Amino acid sequence: MFTDELKEATLSNHQQTEKQLILRMKAMRSIDAYVSLLQMFYSYFGGLEQQINSFIGEKEMADYSQRRKADAIAADIKTLGGTVPALADSSELPAIDTLPKAFGALYVIEGSTLGGKIIAGMMRQHFTFNGNEGLSFFSGYGDNTDAMWTSFKTKLNAIASTAENRQEITEAANQTFEKFGEWIAKSA
Repeated sequence: MFTDELKEATLSNHQQTEKQLILRMKAMRSIDAYVSLLQMFYSYFGGLEQQINSFIGEKEMADYSQRRKADAIAADIKTLGGTVPALADSSELPAIDTLPKAFGALYVIEGSTLGGKIIAGMMRQHFTFNGNEGLSFFSGYGDNTDAMWTSFKTKLNAIASTAENRQEITEAANQTFEKFGEWIAKSA
C-alpha cells in the first residue's frame, strides 16, 4: 500500500520534526509557553491549509471541512487568552501547486492528529484545563481519530495511482516536514 511506502520515505524528516516538538514541549513551564506552541502550529498549518484549499475541497474529499485545523487552533489560542498570529507565507511553506502535492502536505497535517492525543495528555499533566477548552486541536477527532486516519489513507492511496503522483506526494510530504522543522526552530 502506498501509505506504508510514504511512511517509510518520510520517516527521517518526521522523526527530526517530532524530536524538535518534543524538546519544545518538555521545556514548557507555563500556559503562555503552551499558547506560544499553539501559535506556532496555527501560523504554519493555517498557511499550509490556505495553499491546500486551492486544490482540495468537498468535491475531492467529502469530509474535508472537518479536516481543517486552523480554526480549532485559533479557538484554543483565544480560549487561553492569546492572540492569533499571522499565517506563514508561501516562502516559508512547501510549494503546493498540484492536487498530489496538496495531499502530500495534508498527510503531515492529518498525521498530527495521531500524536495529538498523546500531546493533549501531556498538557493535562502539566496544566489545568476546563474540559477540552484549549485542547481542541490536540484532541483531534476524539474517538473518531483512527477512523478518520483510515479514511484519509484510503483517499491518499487512490490519489497515488501513478508513479508521478506518488513522487509528488512524497516530495511534498517531505518538504512539509522539513519546512515545519525550520518553522519550529525559527519560532523557538
